[in-house]
Amino acid sequence: MQRRFIAAALAAAFAIPCSTLAAEDEAAVIVTASRFAEADPRIPANISVITRREIAELPAGSLPDILKTRAGIDVRSIAGSLGIDATVDLRGFGDTAVSNTLILVDGQRINPIDMGSISWSAIPLAGIQRIEVIRGTGTVLYGDRAGGGVINIITDKSSAPAATVAFEAGSHGYRSVDSRVAGGNDSAYFNIAGRYAEDDGWRQNNQQDQRAVTGRGGLRLAAGEVFADFAAYRDSSGLPGYLRSAAYASDPRSARTPFDHQSRDGSRVRPGVRLDITGNLALEAEIAAEQEDRHGNYASFGSIADSSKDTQSATPRLRWRHGLGGLASETVAGFDYYDGKVESRYTTAPRQTADQTSQALYLQNSTSLNDAWTVTLGGRRQRMEQSAHQDAYAPWFQPALDGTAAHTRNAGDAGVTYTGQGWRAYGRVGTTYRYANTDELFGYDNLLFVPVFAGNLRPQHGRIGEIGGSVKAGALDARAAVYRMDLTDEIGYDGSAGANINFDPTRRQGLETELGWRVSERLTARIAYAYTDAEFRDGAYAGKRIPLVPRDKATVQLGWNAGAAGTYTALANHVGARRYSGDFANVRNMLPGYTTVDLQAAWQLKPWTITARILNAFDKRYSPFAGYSTFISDYYYYPADGRSFRLAARYDFL
Repeated sequence: MQRRFIAAALAAAFAIPCSTLAAEDEAAVIVTASRFAEADPRIPANISVITRREIAELPAGSLPDILKTRAGIDVRSIAGSLGIDATVDLRGFGDTAVSNTLILVDGQRINPIDMGSISWSAIPLAGIQRIEVIRGTGTVLYGDRAGGGVINIITDKSSAPAATVAFEAGSHGYRSVDSRVAGGNDSAYFNIAGRYAEDDGWRQNNQQDQRAVTGRGGLRLAAGEVFADFAAYRDSSGLPGYLRSAAYASDPRSARTPFDHQSRDGSRVRPGVRLDITGNLALEAEIAAEQEDRHGNYASFGSIADSSKDTQSATPRLRWRHGLGGLASETVAGFDYYDGKVESRYTTAPRQTADQTSQALYLQNSTSLNDAWTVTLGGRRQRMEQSAHQDAYAPWFQPALDGTAAHTRNAGDAGVTYTGQGWRAYGRVGTTYRYANTDELFGYDNLLFVPVFAGNLRPQHGRIGEIGGSVKAGALDARAAVYRMDLTDEIGYDGSAGANINFDPTRRQGLETELGWRVSERLTARIAYAYTDAEFRDGAYAGKRIPLVPRDKATVQLGWNAGAAGTYTALANHVGARRYSGDFANVRNMLPGYTTVDLQAAWQLKPWTITARILNAFDKRYSPFAGYSTFISDYYYYPADGRSFRLAARYDFL
């Protein structure tokens, strides 16, 4: 195993150095690497950019489906084609991926403070300009939850007049309407995108719907702009539940819980300012407020659950291009403040509340020693204060539960980048950390059979080392990176203990490669591959694999431009075998891997664009998420959707 990893790492490091950007994006503006727009950020990191054109060419049904086409990203959805509950996993965190992969929209974090899923419904595809993926190096700039990496979804902020509407219909009652309108002039601009979608579902009780509107309006100033982002969304879905082994094999479209369902609605608003104070000093600052309500009706358990979340933030930062002697040098410094509250109410359990306040200072400097060498240094100090409360069950059983926790952690990065003619290489070392989310503050005592406050959970922390680079040679564009991450006190749920705990030391190491090839004037190919070795490196599970992490993950995309006859795309996605959820001892069977194929054809008939898609074209039966339960003494599965067909028509008014 170790020899296999080393051989792959050496081959990648010496045979195909990697790029921080795709070939077509070498001159693109990148925000994620410094929290300021940079045309060519020489940051030592493995960054991928998914452009608007690439999004349009992908045969994908949702935003998470687009993300899974990039190296090192595994996507797991419990049920449904809209991706409402999808988990995105960067660099192999398995069950805790939602707490270790940071999702941003225009730099604003949208990860909930509890263990809830990302609100993907709040991000209509029509409003996305590009997606930036920075792997394994986001802690200094973005803080908690960025250990696996950062995915920053950049919305369109252009003032070019635009007005489009698209209608789509397909199998299993799928129907959707997507729209976008934009306009502006030298003094003001606006962008608004909306989405409505419904799906009756491939499984029983798997109906889903989404409604969302997002946008941005701004006033241009002589030295910058003032703006406001906003979003409002609602989604709901049936909850068909897991299937035991026999039902999964014989009738994967059935529902174990045919009457359970959930819904959520939320909104966020973020006013901000961008100012060039001097020619070398720039200020960007935002304040934001986000609110979300969730409702769950679990008829199978005779329970109803309601929760509400409120989050406020302030994120001012400065960029100073100050030089260093005769060298080009710039420093980014900022302050992040986040305050969140969550309240959960149940008909069969006591009310729970939690509060979380975070304050952080960070600093990152990049200095170019000459035209080729750039050195980057950064540091962050963050303090997290949390409190949790649970009402009493009954005085004779358990009184009210209260607890508080406060932790301070530091993180640092150091790296170097060398830029040559058509190629780039980098190396970096750094540290990372994660605090427990609010749900992880509540534990359970298996001896007394009562809830407890898990305030003794220590922050997860560790070290990261990485080398990588890029090369562009004629029709080829390649990038690769090899890395190792050693974590201490990793936070996760141990079923045998019935509680969230700090695990024994863990290790993740791997290889990520992406290759773009223009085979001919009309034919293009894109290949992404990631090898991930995620294991415990000490303790009772030493040498055992982290559950739900595939060692091999690959995508192959072929595109054919037939001119007036249309464009055609085929995408194959392979996910290797994994350990079942919760199987830390590696004593169960392996959850089988799977390969799916998605197809798309599009025809330009100005002002119309007609698109046809076949998702899961070969009707592959698989389960992206599954586990083993000692309570039922059986495996349990969440089947993925079977084959579906979709036909869309978009009209461009401008």
